[in-house]
Amino acid sequence: MRTRSITGTPPALALAAALAAASLATCGSPPTPTPSSTDAAVEPSGLGAYMAGRFAYAHGDTRAAAQLLSVAAAADRDNTELQQLAFTLLLAEGRLDEAAPLAERLLLIDEEAPLPTMLLGVRAASMGDFAAAQKRFEAMPRKGLNAFLAPLMLAWSREGQGDPDGALALLKPSGAAAAFAPVFELHAGMVADLANRPAEAERHLRAALEGQSSLRAVETAGAFFQRGGRLDDARALYARYHAAQPDRSLFDGDRALKAGTNVPRAVTSAGDGLAESLFDTASLARQGGANDLALVFARLALGMRPNFPLCQLLLADVLSRQGRLDEAEPIYHAIDPASPAADYARLRLAVNFDEAGRTEDAIAELRRLIAMRPDGYDAAMTLGDVFRAHKRFPEAAEAYDLALRRAAPEGSAPNPQIWPLYYARGIALERSGQWPRAEADFLQALRLKPEQPDVLNYLGYSWVDQGINLEEGRSLLERAVRLRPNDGAIVDSLGWALYRLGDFAGAVKYLERGVELKPEDPTVNEHLGDALWRSGRIDEARFQWQRALSLNPEPEQIEALKAKVSTGQLPPLTAK
Repeated sequence: MRTRSITGTPPALALAAALAAASLATCGSPPTPTPSSTDAAVEPSGLGAYMAGRFAYAHGDTRAAAQLLSVAAAADRDNTELQQLAFTLLLAEGRLDEAAPLAERLLLIDEEAPLPTMLLGVRAASMGDFAAAQKRFEAMPRKGLNAFLAPLMLAWSREGQGDPDGALALLKPSGAAAAFAPVFELHAGMVADLANRPAEAERHLRAALEGQSSLRAVETAGAFFQRGGRLDDARALYARYHAAQPDRSLFDGDRALKAGTNVPRAVTSAGDGLAESLFDTASLARQGGANDLALVFARLALGMRPNFPLCQLLLADVLSRQGRLDEAEPIYHAIDPASPAADYARLRLAVNFDEAGRTEDAIAELRRLIAMRPDGYDAAMTLGDVFRAHKRFPEAAEAYDLALRRAAPEGSAPNPQIWPLYYARGIALERSGQWPRAEADFLQALRLKPEQPDVLNYLGYSWVDQGINLEEGRSLLERAVRLRPNDGAIVDSLGWALYRLGDFAGAVKYLERGVELKPEDPTVNEHLGDALWRSGRIDEARFQWQRALSLNPEPEQIEALKAKVSTGQLPPLTAK
């Protein structure tokens, strides 16, 4: 079966505001609204703020929850749990000045509380008092993420006091932090570079790049080489990075090289280094799926270094994933247009437009970006994705055509990294009735990525559904199932292949498993009904067809399903 995409839902700010307003009757008159108020028309106090804030928090609306629970916390200073929650939410919303008094209060209760300690240390550093910052960071417990973050923060606080040797001594990870050696090497390279020790900086930067090519390490080391006039070293580094990451929307080595030797350091101060440490922690949290925690560390990093494009991107992307598109948009706009990340920000902005229902704005933004970057393919690919999501398949195919002309110009060596482009164009071509071209794209995608289960599934299912190459299609689908045995769409595909081959008992086995994995999918239920009917299980078949009709099938499925329920008449098997 071919898969479909879904979208998320927005937070419940309106309901939280309504609850807050309703609770005013028992909580007294609200204070005069201030510019920092949420979208609620009124701001309750006491119990009303607490009830509304908890409601907003439970529904994922941290903006409303932060406002309301900070009001509740001011009214109930003895409630430690409430103080902690209000503090964390204020951090997540970037309201660091309002969070600071709560941090002081929480440290009176627990002098090792990690986030309050961190916030006050960051604030001290932002005012240039790195000695005070060091004292704060020394009090941080060395467990969880702090085992990674505390040495970095302490190192940069030592650098801020003019002690690069002390900083470098702290950047030798041991224990749990040893797993993050490349990150520590990167920061050591930054410290040494800032201290004008080029040989030491290069040693650490090369160590940071061993076995991996993180974007930040490539940017930092590349700028170091360029500044030193070593353009060939920078060029080789960028080529290695792009061999693994052909998408240039976030960083383009060719563009970076155009600046020659006139490039700044990645960090120009100890404060920048502290922001890098917090950004690294936010990135780790996000990679681990802890988006709420990523939000907190990104806000802290931007509190230290407001113009930090990669961190701004991370923050805006997290907000977008939370459905907070209106809050993400100004952050994308605020990214310095001269930054290498600016193009990616515009891509993400276009995606947000589409997700917010502004599809034509998204298309217009992507067309502008395509025209601005005639050497890039990412905007054309994203345009194809937008068209495909809206079932505008011929337009999607044209956009992917352009993307592939740029990503794989005639005469260039095949690049395995661009298999998704062939796969995406193949889908658009198949759905617009251009099967020979679609088949060629799926086969090319498999040549570039032979064991890619989505491609194996799509091509195998397409063959089976058309009644062609059934044995070869079955083989592809069996490989896909082995690679991804709990994917309901792929299991359904194999069951459908067995059905088309006349193995109805085998088909029922796999299709029943497919329904277990994707019970709300109308196509899987219809396929199971067909196999049950062929197996003589008439009542069960009609039940599955009726169920498929209740699951919002595609318009072209509805009449066929009704006919099956009414007559049991199935189209003949056309195996070839």
